[in-house]
Amino acid sequence: MDSFPVVKNILLLDSEGKRVAVKYYSDDWPTNNAKLAFEKSLFAKTMKSNARTEAEITMFDSNIVLYKFVQDLHFYVTGGEDENELILAAVLQGFFDSISLLLRSNVDKREALENLDLIFLCLDEIVERGFLLVALMDKLTAN
Repeated sequence: MDSFPVVKNILLLDSEGKRVAVKYYSDDWPTNNAKLAFEKSLFAKTMKSNARTEAEITMFDSNIVLYKFVQDLHFYVTGGEDENELILAAVLQGFFDSISLLLRSNVDKREALENLDLIFLCLDEIVERGFLLVALMDKLTAN
């Protein structure tokens, strides 16, 4: 399992840094307070960025974080410091594209909240316990 790419969390925050939809797959943040503190710090670090046209990348608390902003939503994918940035970028883009399709290209907080069940279903279809489902399927079919 060491060769599988691992995602630590996927975050969808609003323009004030508050949760819209989040999933944590790592024990790096054992309590809800630790998760909220991470989200607040990450948002504070990235909020002045211009990640609207392309995804940006940063190191934060020994993690690689890729992020993208669309209207009043902020998309984040976090991986370990040794994780492949291109894979994390593909996860971020896949998450964003899926949400865009689900919300019929009306990607904003109000639509996201009205379709929260679909967003969580989307997250569950992309990552299982931190492992990318496509990577799992490719690895299993190769054996």
